[in-house]
Amino acid sequence: MKKVSAMRPSIGDTVSGSRQRLRIMRRISTWTIVLVSLASIFLLGVYIHPPRSSIACSVFSSGGCAVLEQHPSQELIDDDDQIAARVVLKEILKIPPIQSKNPKIAFMFLASGSLPFEEIWDNFFRGHEGRFSVYVHSSNEKPVHVSPYFEGRDIRSEKVVWGKISMVDAEKRLLENALLDPDNQQFVLLSESCIPLHGFQYVYHYLIYTNVSFIDCILDPGPNGVGRYSERMFPEVKIDDFRKASQWFSLKRQHAVMVISDSFYYRKFSLYCRPNMDGQYCFSDEHYFATLFHMTDPAGISNWSVTHVDWSEENWHPKTYMAPDVTHELLKNIASLDESIKYTSEEKKRAMVTPCLWNGKKRPCFLFARKFHPETLGKLMYIFSNPTSSTP
Repeated sequence: MKKVSAMRPSIGDTVSGSRQRLRIMRRISTWTIVLVSLASIFLLGVYIHPPRSSIACSVFSSGGCAVLEQHPSQELIDDDDQIAARVVLKEILKIPPIQSKNPKIAFMFLASGSLPFEEIWDNFFRGHEGRFSVYVHSSNEKPVHVSPYFEGRDIRSEKVVWGKISMVDAEKRLLENALLDPDNQQFVLLSESCIPLHGFQYVYHYLIYTNVSFIDCILDPGPNGVGRYSERMFPEVKIDDFRKASQWFSLKRQHAVMVISDSFYYRKFSLYCRPNMDGQYCFSDEHYFATLFHMTDPAGISNWSVTHVDWSEENWHPKTYMAPDVTHELLKNIASLDESIKYTSEEKKRAMVTPCLWNGKKRPCFLFARKFHPETLGKLMYIFSNPTSSTP
């Protein structure tokens, strides 16, 4: 009996053991809750900030590496891509420009529909056949042309949304088509509201006999400049390299080839420079070209655009010239400006003045101007047709 009694636990031992097991179960339950909470937080973080490596992508993404394709890795894969991108862009710069016996200017019109100033451009081009090419990208409706220089010059177009990467896509599409002609040496982007400020001969000499691309490249520390930068571009695009520009450019052939060859930096801007990105309104067409050339060939650009735009009204869009605004004096004043003045978007705006040096000599900055309302056509035609009121 004593032997059996020694092997059987007492009531006190049973109660004590039950309490001990209860405490252990409570501890296990507490740690389980903690671990589940931590795992939930981690997975939520993965969802908000997708994994950056291919291994993490395959482990944590239910879609395999689909997330990785949407948000390219900033580690080894992108390092390889970036090296390849830099090699390609640098090699393009080393290639001597195609020598053409008949160098031409490609006039590329980015429009929504018909071009209201075709008559003005018709007069501008007339008598200079063989020294220019025309390309029209009309995003909303098929344009109706009144000038033979524009007939049959429409390229395949897609819808363009203001402020989105589709604007850059359209510009690249124009460049791709214009580069098919080996005689095209300068590539001018114009809008439907643009007009020429000088005669064709002056514009031709200005663009063909310079070895730079005319593009803005502004370091604006304010909210509409550096303030639009997304840290998700790092390290491929650093904040110190982020620049702003007017989208209206004239590119030399090497730079045009660089633009259509680049997919690496373009992808960064298509993903991380768009309206309402991280609470900011970043517009790719205002930042992609300037940043690309600042990083790859800063000495090869002018730092000003040959297209004049008036931002004095400080709105989202530049000033639109109406019929009462258009005078001989207005056009003459714009055409004679020899300094490009830009203002930062800081609270206390600072003026950034760039003297317009053409092959080392100070010259007028602007060959074209915008933004003219269609109603100004009659007045403009009168000014351009009157010999005493012609622009310089």
